[in-house]
Amino acid sequence: LQRLREAEREVVLAEYEDKIGTVVNGIVQRVEPRVVRVELGKATGIIPQSEQIQGEFYSVGARIKVFIKDIERDNRGPQLILSRGNEAFIEYLFRQEVPEMETGAVEIKGIAREAGRRTKLAVASTVPGVDPVGTFVGGHGTRVNAVMNEIGDQEKIDIVTYDENIDTYIRNALSPAEVVKVEIDKDAKNAKVFVAEDQQSIAIGRGGQNVRLASRLTGYELDIETAVAKPAEKKPKKNIEDDLFSAIEDQGE
Repeated sequence: LQRLREAEREVVLAEYEDKIGTVVNGIVQRVEPRVVRVELGKATGIIPQSEQIQGEFYSVGARIKVFIKDIERDNRGPQLILSRGNEAFIEYLFRQEVPEMETGAVEIKGIAREAGRRTKLAVASTVPGVDPVGTFVGGHGTRVNAVMNEIGDQEKIDIVTYDENIDTYIRNALSPAEVVKVEIDKDAKNAKVFVAEDQQSIAIGRGGQNVRLASRLTGYELDIETAVAKPAEKKPKKNIEDDLFSAIEDQGE
């Protein structure tokens, strides 16, 4: 019987083999301490803790969207691994909201995500005159809000412009912080980023989150340093005698 059940599961999961990398609707079947079991019609999959959105509450019977990540085969038989916390889930949601992605007018160049907290998205446009950030945000933020409705509004989404110039890209990735200058070491893949003192905490972010996500987005290790303001140059004091002489000369003339 055990062997038969496993064979049955193998047949069912084989149908999902070509759905890996897509998003499907499911119903929460059971919530356990470390996994959430989701029914997807014929098959049942699991969302491990690492693939869940931090702080998200799953109630039995609720309909949710899940990303089919993989089919794991181990001693206990095949298992369908689902995700809501990975980058590809965000990309899929934006693809549903931004028709310009299908036409190729705009594209996502990179995603760095800490599910339930913050996502940074680097976007670019292939058509002159098309604002990529505006396209992803949508009028009055409708598009980005639709994505946030699915993942929960506790997760912030930063959409920044991708740039071939790594200096500009790093500056964009660290937004909303304002950067004074960037010193790049291309061989070591790291960069020193100088910011004004009042921008330092914004650049680093809560618990180092902003700089961490910007590093993952750009592929560069980023060190945030405070730019020291140059002291104003002091004008040399004129000698009082010189002042008197020039005043007397002026009068003489």
